[in-house]
Amino acid sequence: MWAFLGALLFFLHGGVAQRQDSDLFSFVTLPEVRALKFDITHVDRERQLPGYWFVAPYGQIEPENPTQKYEQFQIGPYIYDNDGMLVWAGSSITENRNVFDFKANWNIDAEPHLSFILQHEFDNSDRGSGVILNNKYEYEHHVGVTNDLDAFNMHEFNILDGGKTALACTYRSQLVSLADFGRPSEESWIVTGGFVELDVESATVLFEWDSGDHLSITDSVKFHPWDGAQGEPGNDYVHINAVDKNADGDYILSMRFASTIYMISGQDGHIMWRLGGSDSASTDFDQDFTFSKQHDVKFVSSNGTHHVISFMNNASDEYENEEDLSSALFVELDTGVTPMTARVIKRLERPDRGLTRLRGNVQPLPNGNTFVGWSQWGYHAEYAPNGDTLMYAQFASERFSSYRSYKFDWIGRPTTPPDMVTYVYGANDLDMMTIIHISWNGATDVAGYNFYARAFDRGEDIFIGYVNKTSFETLFIGDGYMDWISAEAIDKNGNVLGTTPLQRTEVPPGWKAVGFTGSSSGPIPDDPAIISTSKEGDNSYSAGSTSEDRKGIIYGQTKAVAAAVYKAYEIIQVLGGSLIILLTLCCTAGIVYGIRRFLRVRRSRSYQHIPSEEGQPVEQIQLRSSDE
Repeated sequence: MWAFLGALLFFLHGGVAQRQDSDLFSFVTLPEVRALKFDITHVDRERQLPGYWFVAPYGQIEPENPTQKYEQFQIGPYIYDNDGMLVWAGSSITENRNVFDFKANWNIDAEPHLSFILQHEFDNSDRGSGVILNNKYEYEHHVGVTNDLDAFNMHEFNILDGGKTALACTYRSQLVSLADFGRPSEESWIVTGGFVELDVESATVLFEWDSGDHLSITDSVKFHPWDGAQGEPGNDYVHINAVDKNADGDYILSMRFASTIYMISGQDGHIMWRLGGSDSASTDFDQDFTFSKQHDVKFVSSNGTHHVISFMNNASDEYENEEDLSSALFVELDTGVTPMTARVIKRLERPDRGLTRLRGNVQPLPNGNTFVGWSQWGYHAEYAPNGDTLMYAQFASERFSSYRSYKFDWIGRPTTPPDMVTYVYGANDLDMMTIIHISWNGATDVAGYNFYARAFDRGEDIFIGYVNKTSFETLFIGDGYMDWISAEAIDKNGNVLGTTPLQRTEVPPGWKAVGFTGSSSGPIPDDPAIISTSKEGDNSYSAGSTSEDRKGIIYGQTKAVAAAVYKAYEIIQVLGGSLIILLTLCCTAGIVYGIRRFLRVRRSRSYQHIPSEEGQPVEQIQLRSSDE
């Protein structure tokens, strides 16, 4: 029987041909979702901070043209637990569009939120937006493009404390003179980099800064005096990729192709200081380290003249590298001394000793650990305060990457019910079982599921079992053929978090073809109350019979009773329907007869004598037909 079950499951759920995408999850309850799997190495699980991973896999960085070909959901926002098990697949709500900077936000109000950048459409019919969801996975804000920009930039959607404003990067094409290159008679197009602070409710620009007004083309490490003039859109000469704001109202930003971090005044936009650059003359600091092509600069702390910042030192790009190893850096800045100083207080290196040539981020965690997204193939790692590597992981597929990866605590409260799919399998009438698959996309507190069955749709719910949740999708196998199923999601304290709708069990077609030897009409549903009672056993059998013998006899008797009950219910349903029809016809006939009788009486009275306004009789009016 188990061989039959295994073969049938294999046949029904896509096992006919061996999959070539074993690096993706597949689910019975969410067949449209193919979430990426992770390869994980836990070096020291005990010192890892409990929490969830927030990643946004993409296949290619630019929007893809739509096709008529069906595509399962793979890219977009995803949440995983610390063991790489899927918690929430959000790709369906973003329609398989690229998503960037996906993270949890605990700084908006008392409830956690999600935010991400929804990339613009391939034809700019939708220019993209910064998106905020509540913890029910419902849209709260689309912060769109309200200025002259072509699209909402993919690099940053940084929601500031209180959730009223957010920071985003900007890119613009501009025609400039090459006089700073000693070629005053020539002009070239460049792409300037800047940032805006936006009102979350209205997307109104509250503050704006642009490199074209403050930085020379000579600040670039990628646009050289010997390079020729370029046409539109132009040379991306500084490439902004991160911006943050401190409590004093000043901004820190990263210009990757200047290899420089800038502090910008929130009062008038002037450059307060520069860290890094193409040579020692470019920096305003006495610094004990070098960095280049950096990403994701953020304030860790900022107090007057003392600042601690974190950022990714990529030390490379697609074409060249200044160092042999990328690292996450924590740097302490003292701007109250002369000369100002910059000192590395923590350096975290890639576990594989490699280079992150593109993208990446650094995230300090509440317990002192650090979570670093190394970007390519979703590679990320967690480090202890002393720099020990505690865990590293990457997508099992090398077809996808994530621009940034984060780790946060999270509480998911989806308003949609759990998803459930039920099937019945078996070789004969006495050897049936009900297979139930259940999942609840985005729910974080589910400890297990209670399952219930009914003998008929309006019957009583009978408890048929409980199973612990062990993965995103949970499997439960129930005795017999249970036809009407529902389930409850339970937390660790036994509280009901959500309930599935009542649904019927699916019967696979072609029973005879897969070896079913029962009745020609197909399997007969069981009464769950009888099946439940039969599990308790029967001690009236002789001591010489084995437990399997007794079990077979009990189940056979139970099945016979259940079949009789089910047949009786079918008869009642048929008879009930017939009786209802008969009663309806009788009632209708009675009503029609009564109406006709009433009309006859009314005609004989109302149309033969009509009182006048004074209440005096008038002459009788002969009732005539319309033909007359």
